[in-house]
Amino acid sequence: MSQVAYLPLGKREQTKVQNRQSILDAAREVFGELGYDTATVRDIIRRTGLAAGTFYNYYRSKEEVFAALADDGARRFSPVLKKLRAESAGFEDFVRSAIRAYFGFLADEHQNWLAQRPPGEAHPHIHGETPEMAAVFAEVRDAMQAAIVRHEGPAADPDYMAAACIAVAREVGDKMLARRPIDVAGAADFATDMILHGLKGLPRTRA
Repeated sequence: MSQVAYLPLGKREQTKVQNRQSILDAAREVFGELGYDTATVRDIIRRTGLAAGTFYNYYRSKEEVFAALADDGARRFSPVLKKLRAESAGFEDFVRSAIRAYFGFLADEHQNWLAQRPPGEAHPHIHGETPEMAAVFAEVRDAMQAAIVRHEGPAADPDYMAAACIAVAREVGDKMLARRPIDVAGAADFATDMILHGLKGLPRTRA
């Protein structure tokens, strides 16, 4: 009779969660110290203390690890977004509070990596949409749709509006993180004005 011992399902799943978290924590540290472009999978594996085979059970590349970090961030920001939507006085109040919260989240979340990057360093982007990112999009889209129903926002396509708002926030956020010092308030004010009023709503230079 076989003497192979099998771990209870709960223990096995717990180990998987711990290993995955160990990889993500190590990746944050390695990306912060070496930079995304310079860092390698081998660097991440060394920091985890796991075997190479164990790492590849979860991720096939550093790009997949970065996508998992982004997805983890989206998962943790999603309840913040829901809370702000529930507490906001109206559409514009929600946009302002959501943008400021997102930029503050970015600055805090990446203090060991993005905040230490040299000014102007290119920021890697995720190709495709993860489930948690899709959930954030849906929350923003629903807020746009609700504003249309209440006659508080533009009567435009809510999918397009949500995509545009997220794109502005993402791109301005990247520029904010590449600058020194990181100006969360200034970046948030700019992005909010762009979203709510467009180019015509920005300050004009005087002749």
